[in-house]
Amino acid sequence: MASSSRIPHLLEPYIELPSESSLVLLTSVLGASSNWLVLRHLYSYLRGVSGEDRDTGVVLVSFLRDGAFWRDGAAKMGLDLDALSRAGRVVFVDGLTGLVTGDAPPVPANPARKERFLRSTKLPDIKKELEAAVADLRTTRKVLVVDQLDALLAITDETTTSITIQNLLLSLRSLVHSTLATLSADTPLVGAQATTLEREHASLVLSTAHAADAVLALRMLDTGTARDVSGVVRLTGPAVDGGEPAEFLYHVAADGGVRVFERGS
Repeated sequence: MASSSRIPHLLEPYIELPSESSLVLLTSVLGASSNWLVLRHLYSYLRGVSGEDRDTGVVLVSFLRDGAFWRDGAAKMGLDLDALSRAGRVVFVDGLTGLVTGDAPPVPANPARKERFLRSTKLPDIKKELEAAVADLRTTRKVLVVDQLDALLAITDETTTSITIQNLLLSLRSLVHSTLATLSADTPLVGAQATTLEREHASLVLSTAHAADAVLALRMLDTGTARDVSGVVRLTGPAVDGGEPAEFLYHVAADGGVRVFERGS
């Protein structure tokens, strides 16, 4: 098996900074979260060794996890998001605290930290806040990372549909170098489609997957659970190794370390 590292060797080609205007999609299911994979993309974008990579900034907007979650996860990898925020290389947009819990502070708790809170469930207001977050970055190359974009279907008003969210994402993509988005792809959401929410969700996932240059899909083992295997990551898309799909097993340890390996190794 591959040794545990910040970015497992087998995933390095798929996690490096993507080409200009590209869209990378991560899909997850219950029991196979994409958190660890998002963190490794962030590490790759922000801890690059070349001068160009050091001039890369990230807007991270998350609709299901707050800033403390991402700061803690990044810290375990040696990535100080607060320091990067002060340097103008990271802006976190909290789409959970304000929209779901209603506990967003009236002013930033830490003025030195570039952190924004979404407070309106109207897409035009969300778009305006995210555009401002992109403008906050003090880097030449800007990357947008949107965690659980599909949550907007459940937490915004009835005018929000798959089409309006796709239009929002397309507009934001025009402002940045590249975009990474995560979506849930559980079978009840994309298979049954018995309700309007399920139909809109399935449409969003499928449309985004077709538009993506690369799709990294996480799922549980087909045979169930295993002590040393957390799940499977399948990589597809025109930007994936000449268009040839790849599939690996992975294991997320309690300390946040990740091993990625081929079947039978």
